[in-house]
Amino acid sequence: MTQSTIAKETREFQTETKQLLDLMIHSIYTNREIFLRELISNASDAIDKIRFESLTNQEILEGNNDFEIFLIPDENTKNLTISDNGMGMTYDEVIENIGTIAKSGTKAFLEKLKDSGEGTANELIGQFGVGFYSAFMVAKKVTVITRAPGQTKGVRWESTGDGTYTIEECDKESRGTIIILTLNDEYCSADHSGENFLDRYTLQSLVKKYSDYIRYPIKMNFTKEEKPLDADGKVIEDAPAKQTVEVRTLNSMTPLWTKNKKDISKEEYHQFYKTMFYDWEDPLEIIHSKVEGVVEYTTVLFIPAHAPFDFYQRESTSGIRLYSKNVFVMDNYKDLLPDYLRFVRGLVDSPDFSLNISRELLQHSSQLQKVGKNLEKSLLKTLETMLSKERSKYETFWKEYGKAIKSGIYSDFQNREKLQDLLLFPSSQSTDELTTLADYVARMQDAQQVIYYATGKDRSSVERLPQMELLREKGIEVLYLLDRVDEFAIEALREYKDKKFQSISRGDLKLDEIADSENKQEVENLAKENETLLKAVQERLTGKIADVKISNRLKSSPVCLVSGDNGISISMEQILTEIDKASLKAQRILELNPHHKVFHVLKDLYEQDPSSNAFKDYCDLLYGQALLMEGLIPDDPITFANKIAALMAEENKK
Repeated sequence: MTQSTIAKETREFQTETKQLLDLMIHSIYTNREIFLRELISNASDAIDKIRFESLTNQEILEGNNDFEIFLIPDENTKNLTISDNGMGMTYDEVIENIGTIAKSGTKAFLEKLKDSGEGTANELIGQFGVGFYSAFMVAKKVTVITRAPGQTKGVRWESTGDGTYTIEECDKESRGTIIILTLNDEYCSADHSGENFLDRYTLQSLVKKYSDYIRYPIKMNFTKEEKPLDADGKVIEDAPAKQTVEVRTLNSMTPLWTKNKKDISKEEYHQFYKTMFYDWEDPLEIIHSKVEGVVEYTTVLFIPAHAPFDFYQRESTSGIRLYSKNVFVMDNYKDLLPDYLRFVRGLVDSPDFSLNISRELLQHSSQLQKVGKNLEKSLLKTLETMLSKERSKYETFWKEYGKAIKSGIYSDFQNREKLQDLLLFPSSQSTDELTTLADYVARMQDAQQVIYYATGKDRSSVERLPQMELLREKGIEVLYLLDRVDEFAIEALREYKDKKFQSISRGDLKLDEIADSENKQEVENLAKENETLLKAVQERLTGKIADVKISNRLKSSPVCLVSGDNGISISMEQILTEIDKASLKAQRILELNPHHKVFHVLKDLYEQDPSSNAFKDYCDLLYGQALLMEGLIPDDPITFANKIAALMAEENKK
């Protein structure tokens, strides 16, 4: 190689990249062979890029469209070389893609790694796009020689993983990238746990294991020794053997989705999924179908066993890959499936897709819209079958993706009926099992007209709510809404099979047919009898509550806070406040238990002197107690605490 035209310069990696290199070098990863998978995947992506660009610009190929990835192990130099004739990089792109955190995803990777055990570390590499750095798990020096199409000079990048790298211009005849790994001694010998990454048959096995479905040939030279044959075709034993070099393609390159489903084993599906989508676990579910008709297409879809780290973030890049006659068209196409199914990974191959097409055109493609509708139906049918026949498996799915399904109910009116039977909730019926809405309705009491639900941060906090007391006594089942999105979904549904949803902390509980009429009449009489007291409490709490009522839902607790039938609930107000939507407020109603001794003390204080500080303090304390039971902080915690202390001291005097 001739002298470069620009002097070599030494640069430092960003801080987080240094940390990552340190982790790689100091053996945090147990399965080091994955470095080959990552580097081959990067090479394949580079070829994908130039192949796609060439659809509108043939000159970018520079007369070479024979795409390939080549492996060259050299036992003398202890170098393993992986080369491709893909897009290649410019000088600035090398700095940006290898040394800059914005491209590598290193920071997010490191943050996630803090919460992950060693067993999941290998999985994270693929998820965060830091695959290049996996080379440092096995190499003491990594050299990259690359040239972008149309450039007169190439770029040479080199690092030993010490936190710095050198970069310079160099001569390179053809476009593409060459990565040279100078391996650590322990990975050059079969004596070290069999990890000899210079052994051709080891490399061949790893390619078959991880990269068999890469769509470009992965090649390697094999040296063969053969003795000559005589005129009769028999081996001449005494003659010296001749060495010949044979170029072998290590991967099948046969797209799995073109095979008959009967000829594909579950292990093949799993390996295909792991290779294509950089996952380390088997998928939870596989859907492989071929459709012929107005629109012809083949699809292989997977439901991952676990949601990716960024699944519930806006930056999530999940989507479906599009192919046309086995040729890659587009990655991460998000508009094929509705957002609530964004966890699905997979591909669609159709001869009706154009190779030269933009995302904008795809959005208006009637064929693609038809495919999307069909896939949505197929996926929902798969989930329904899983729920009815493989309940345990479905609950595993629900734990990972239930929030996405629930978000589909409130984000799109058309989805409500399609998704309502897929919902699962914990309930007062069982401490271990989740329930569907259909199961709840089937268990409803004959006179029960509504589906009761309660909101809270966890099961324990819901079960301690004072509003649960009467319903528990009556044996009425209550759904527990423990996710932030639950109440939004329930509000969007409004009803299920003509049964309206009713919060136990909202308005009238509609217990007329279930509770005895004498109790109802008693509550009405007590409300009328204590009308002036209730009005005095409301006046004391002016600006904080909309009304004070005698409660028909409390048994042992002295007080509770509920919201009115109109407007948002108290729990929803809390959620909206957290996301800076504090302008929406719930209508707060304070309910008092007329059979509790605190109520009688309050009544006595009112009758003695409604303007006394003691009466006012009791009003404030009851309201503060109601707030705390709802998980809310009193308006003035210090004053509230002081009033409790004063009351305790007063009680001690007695």
